[in-house]
Amino acid sequence: ADILDIPDPDEAEHALRGWMSWASRSRLRPFVKACRTIRKHLDGILPYLRSGRLTNERVEGTNNHIRVIARRAYGFHSAHALISMASSAAAE
Repeated sequence: ADILDIPDPDEAEHALRGWMSWASRSRLRPFVKACRTIRKHLDGILPYLRSGRLTNERVEGTNNHIRVIARRAYGFHSAHALISMASSAAAE
C-alpha cells in the first residue's frame, strides 16, 4: 500500500518509519539517498500525515487558472479585461 494513502496517521507514520529503517540499511544507493531526503524533510512530512492531507492544491489550481486567463487577456489595452475574466472565473 502507498504510505501516503493510509488513512490512520499513526499507522502511516509507523509505515513510513519502517520503510525508512529498511531503506537506510539497504545497500541500494537510491533508496539510501531517498531515505536521507525524507529524514531531512520529516518535520514537514509528519504534519501532512497527521493533518488529514491538507494541501495547497486548490490555491495552486486557482493560480494556474488565473495564469491561463492572463495569457488570454494578453494584448488587451487595460488590466480591466483580466480583472473581469478572473472575477467571473472565481465565481464559477
